[in-house]
Amino acid sequence: MKKICLVLATFSTIGALPAVHAQSSVDLYGLMDAGLVQERGISKLTSGVSAGSRLGFRGTEALGDGWQAVFTLEAGLLSDTGRSDQAGQLFGRQAFVGINSPLGMLTVGRQYNLQSQALTDVADPFEGGMAGASTNLAGYSATRIDNTVRYTSPEWRGVTGTVMYGVGEHTGIAADQRSLGLALGYVNGPLTLRLARQSRGGDVGKADVNNTILAGNYNFGVATAFAGYGRNTGDGSSMFFAENPYGAAQAPAQSTDSRDAIVGVSVPLGATTLLASFIHKDDRDAANRDAQQLAIGATYALSKRSKVYVAYAHIRNRNDAAYMVGNATEVGSGDRAFNIGLRHAF
Repeated sequence: MKKICLVLATFSTIGALPAVHAQSSVDLYGLMDAGLVQERGISKLTSGVSAGSRLGFRGTEALGDGWQAVFTLEAGLLSDTGRSDQAGQLFGRQAFVGINSPLGMLTVGRQYNLQSQALTDVADPFEGGMAGASTNLAGYSATRIDNTVRYTSPEWRGVTGTVMYGVGEHTGIAADQRSLGLALGYVNGPLTLRLARQSRGGDVGKADVNNTILAGNYNFGVATAFAGYGRNTGDGSSMFFAENPYGAAQAPAQSTDSRDAIVGVSVPLGATTLLASFIHKDDRDAANRDAQQLAIGATYALSKRSKVYVAYAHIRNRNDAAYMVGNATEVGSGDRAFNIGLRHAF
């Protein structure tokens, strides 16, 4: 009888183990992307053309009554050299911990800029990658922001709200580099809309940097239409590179007041998806350094997790503007680029 009881107790314990382990989980995930890039006389093999290569860990622990402890650690890497991306930061893509509950999600750490997310996730058929990346022209002050506290509300009839506050910690001036992000999203079947604004304190003696965008897309079945309109003010509110890549007689200057308009489309044809977009940068400064980008591309799904891609984009700069065609990882070196590559998610 004692042996029978011992066997029953053992099986009872084993049966309970999955329930215990199900309360806490850690997932390993990642993406590897590599492609050939031809731009302004340069041919190279590079990493993260359609999306940044990465290795990540995310976990949850059930705390009861619908509450969970959550974390994400995501490291950017360069598949062509094996080095770290994001200037060598170990977990430079994301690093946060928080609580998810019926009242919403609260997280703390290095997290995505809300305006940048709305631009790439909602308004851009290229999703911020390949030569057609909207981030080549459209304004944003940073892709990610350190030292942030972020709260996202529960979904209510398709509506969610997000607020994110970043503690500057850059200088002894209390307000310097502090940031505030606000976003309001709406999803209803084929329609997705998002209004987002990201503000941060300017450098000493300079105005605050503000980026605002209204982004949307609609899936018609045979195609998905994308659109966005943004307003950018302050030094650093738009992409700018001081090295004057075109060797113009007058060195370029960054825009401190601009508007961005983007329209695009994606057309699924079986395993193939065709992509196209047009972006207009309207510089409101006296120099009127406008620019337009036209991009086309395609992806072909080899499986659910692997795809090949090809893309081409051309920027037309005006009045000594110096915007460049880059991709998801690099800023580019000229006004046009061609990409072909492969990405695999795991």
